[in-house]
Amino acid sequence: MTVTRIVEGLERSEATGPAAQDAARLGFLEWVFAHPGQVTAQTIRAAQAELSACPMSSDAACAFADVLRQAAPGLHAPGRRRVRRHS
Repeated sequence: MTVTRIVEGLERSEATGPAAQDAARLGFLEWVFAHPGQVTAQTIRAAQAELSACPMSSDAACAFADVLRQAAPGLHAPGRRRVRRHS
């Protein structure tokens, strides 16, 4: 199942608050388990790029976007790396 199709489904949801969060988490799990192969940082980046083209207005769809962003901390700013300095 693609991110776009999950968002389309969540856009039809009237859920708000905790129910929207639950729907978003279920959508994320559906995406993970339907994905062929292993979900990696690269896979999540591609899903985030796909998500950026999806119009979202429902609470559930917006919560899904948040769940996807939280799935891989540090992927929010591609190209930036944290440099470790040794003393």
